[in-house]
Amino acid sequence: MFKGQPKGLYFLALANTGERFGYYTMLAIFALFLQAKFGFSSVMTSQIYAGFMACVYFLPIIGGMLADRRGYGKMVTWGIVVMFLGYLALALPAPQNGVGIAAMVGALFLIALGTGLFKGNLQVLVGNLYDAPEYAERRDAAFSIFYMAINIGSMFAPTAATKITEYFMSKANLTYVSQIPQWANQFLDGSIKPEALAQYKELAQAQGAWNGDLAQFSQYYIDNLSGAYHWGFAVACISLIFSIFVYIIGRPYFKHADVNSKQQATAGNTSSVKVEELSPTETRQRITALCLVFAVVIFFWMAFQQSGLTLTFFARDYTQLSGLTGFTRFGFSILNLVLVVIGVYGLFAIFQSAKTSSRCLATIVTLVSFFGAYYLYNGMEPSIDVLPQTFQQFNPFFVVALTPVSLAVFGALARKGKEPSAPRKIGIGMIIAALGYLVMVFASIGMPTPNQLAETGIAADQLASPEWLISTYLVLTLAELFLSPMGISFVSKVAPPKYKGMMMGLWFAATAIGNYLMSIIGSLWGPLPLWVLWSILIAVCSLAAIFIFSMMKRLEAVAK
Repeated sequence: MFKGQPKGLYFLALANTGERFGYYTMLAIFALFLQAKFGFSSVMTSQIYAGFMACVYFLPIIGGMLADRRGYGKMVTWGIVVMFLGYLALALPAPQNGVGIAAMVGALFLIALGTGLFKGNLQVLVGNLYDAPEYAERRDAAFSIFYMAINIGSMFAPTAATKITEYFMSKANLTYVSQIPQWANQFLDGSIKPEALAQYKELAQAQGAWNGDLAQFSQYYIDNLSGAYHWGFAVACISLIFSIFVYIIGRPYFKHADVNSKQQATAGNTSSVKVEELSPTETRQRITALCLVFAVVIFFWMAFQQSGLTLTFFARDYTQLSGLTGFTRFGFSILNLVLVVIGVYGLFAIFQSAKTSSRCLATIVTLVSFFGAYYLYNGMEPSIDVLPQTFQQFNPFFVVALTPVSLAVFGALARKGKEPSAPRKIGIGMIIAALGYLVMVFASIGMPTPNQLAETGIAADQLASPEWLISTYLVLTLAELFLSPMGISFVSKVAPPKYKGMMMGLWFAATAIGNYLMSIIGSLWGPLPLWVLWSILIAVCSLAAIFIFSMMKRLEAVAK
């Protein structure tokens, strides 16, 4: 897996890890922040969230086009600077009025613009490393490693957001209760229902900061919860400082890959990375094949990105968050998950190490990791409470833990000449994504609609077990491993050299469209039964799978 990879890969991956840690720390609490601070409805929250995500993944087209003319490395550097300014603006407290909303929108635009300059061009640099003949066969494995590094940053993000929220809430003598932000805003604008008001008073009176005045308490709770979220956004600024440091230190190892077709021609073809010449017909065929793949991944991201929106709503409103006992507690400790990851990689090192001393060391590391996880689990409180954003750590954990498994399986199939092509893996990923939402259908049977829940609440015995969401994240992660790193690798391999930056940008544009389409499900969050919403996603993923398999021969011919 790691053997024979160029050193530049690891510096680029680590720079991306830092940036993604900050981004996903922000994203873990963003939808909750919008509803808590501004009292936005699910529809408005979905539109803002999806619009931001669409910009984040649409602007790499602009970043790619600029890089095709000005250079990939230069755009990556500017992207980090612009992102830093955006996160800094978002971290600064702003009033709960039009000025505050305008400041937030401006900050989001800077973050999206900086990401557009950074994200796609960093991945083009990775792909360019593997244009050298001696590394060409390691391209798919390299992008799996790169993708794993992204998710290492993502894995720690929800815990960082949670710990910051808990710390600043405790300083204000408050605890997070999922129903309070919504009911506090409803109380202040006079829209709260009598039955909900009675429940809200009970929850407010249980808070340490309760002073007998419900109006004052409501504003106090919203201000302090919003302030905690602002501190969470500030984490991204720190993570970007780490990213630019790693990028600068590692530049000598990937500088030779920072060359576009224009620079290659100017340099007189002296670079070690050779630019392939294609006929106009071959160029059209490749672009057409890529556009077909882009059309499919739109619907994957529409389904997958529900993790920060409707799946977070489900975690907040329909899932048991307090009094968790038994083995369920294990996954909510980030240290436990880290030790499991170390143990998994230790197991693979045992079987893949060539030297006896290396195998012995890997065995020791594996045993220490698993025993350490067992020890930490036994030392946990018998009953724990969690916050809704914590569930978002399971997807990146599964990505990191399962990446070596997927690479081992694909490697074994490749040795037998049976490894599926990248387009076929994408089709399989769409089928698996549909199965992920089938799990949510079963979890949601008999649940009240969100509108009913807002008026009357939900009984504790109706709340879903956390295992339903965890299982969904596991299945969606399997789909992601089939689709996302393989798709990026496919783009970097098939894209015509003159349009590499733009084609990688279009990959993100497809992601952007999918991210915006996810707002459809968020906009329907209210009157419809939950199982109907999840069924829409099942149908979308299934139709996309049928489409890509119908085009498989054409796509595989280009991929060869």
